Amino acid sequence: MKNLSRLIKVTFAAAALFLTTQSKAQTTPANHFTFSLGAAVGVPTGNAHNYSTFNLGGTGRLQYGITNNFAVLFETGGDHFFSKKIPGTDVRYSSYGVIPLKGGVKGFVAPHIYLAAEAGAGFEVLEHGLFRDGQTKLILAPSAGWANNHWDVGVRYDSFTGDKNNYGTVGLRVAYGFQL
Repeated sequence: MKNLSRLIKVTFAAAALFLTTQSKAQTTPANHFTFSLGAAVGVPTGNAHNYSTFNLGGTGRLQYGITNNFAVLFETGGDHFFSKKIPGTDVRYSSYGVIPLKGGVKGFVAPHIYLAAEAGAGFEVLEHGLFRDGQTKLILAPSAGWANNHWDVGVRYDSFTGDKNNYGTVGLRVAYGFQL
C-alpha cells in the first residue's frame, strides 16, 4: 500500500511539472468545451480484489480548454464491480457500483500525449450491503493517454479511500468526444 501511495504522489507531481511546461500539442482548443462519452474496464486492487474480478463502467466528461495544451475536466458516470464466488461455495459476494463525481486537469506533454489528474467523490451503490449503504469515498485518479480531436484512449488508476475500506482499479478508458 505504501508503494501505491508513493506511485500516486509521484504521478501527481509529474503531472504538475509537465502541465506547467510549454508544449505545442494543440489537441485541446483554448476557450472551447468538449464533451466525450467513454467506456472503461479495470482490474480491482486493494480490498475490492478480494470480492470482485473486474469492473466495467461508462463516463461522461466535460472538458474546457484553458490553453491549447491545458484543460480542466469534470467527469461523472458509473462503475460496476463484478463479484467473485465465495471460496468453497457456489455463492457470489454482493456486487456493487460506484458513481463518481470528479474534477481535474489535463495537460499535453507532447503531440497527442497527455497526463491528467482528477479528484472527487465516489458514491457507493450496493446490491446487498457488502459495505455500508451510502458510503462516500475520496477518489484520486492519475492517468496518462493519447488523444486527438475525437478519440481519447487512456490508462488510469482510481483510488477510492474512506471508512477503513480502501480499494482501487487499474483500467483503460476509451472515449469519443466532440466540441460543443
